[in-house]
Amino acid sequence: MFKLHSFSITMHHFNLKSLTFYGVAISSVLLLFKVVTAYGESNLKAPPAMKSRYGLVFNEKFPICEKSNVLVLNIQQSGIYLNGFLLPASSYTKSSKLSETTSSLTGRLENRQLSLSGKAPRYILCNLSTSQTQENISQKDNSSIPVNIQIQLTDKEDLRGEINVTGTSKAIGLIAIPQKENEQSEQSNSH
Repeated sequence: MFKLHSFSITMHHFNLKSLTFYGVAISSVLLLFKVVTAYGESNLKAPPAMKSRYGLVFNEKFPICEKSNVLVLNIQQSGIYLNGFLLPASSYTKSSKLSETTSSLTGRLENRQLSLSGKAPRYILCNLSTSQTQENISQKDNSSIPVNIQIQLTDKEDLRGEINVTGTSKAIGLIAIPQKENEQSEQSNSH
């Protein structure tokens, strides 16, 4: 008799109203999860991953330089936010740490458009003679120049864009060639 009484108390806790409430609550959570998942899969896309190193080939030399340098653009990406460093391709391994402290660009990647802006020293942009070292670069050559880079991402390997350097009257076209991390700038030196 005692067992029958405890069974009826247990069944009393699971009445139809409680079961209906819990069924509706669980179904609502599952439906909400399905809707949010479908929205995320269709509308929320991660930005495309950028290569970390590009050789830059310019359509013409910078008017502020006697001869423009072949440059390497190093990019660090965190979602849509970018940091970049301009480095001379000829001395990529030798002066990369020094150049990273003196050439700093920041920007964003939106709608497959890369935009970077910041300042770069003139000695990085211009091809100074190799006999000049960091110690004897003149104050004029060491001055920082505002730089703005725009590159449109495409499905092609090489990317096209433009660079705007303060002191020039127009933007200069460029081709950004992805490079492997350990690859020296053979491709850039051939242009």
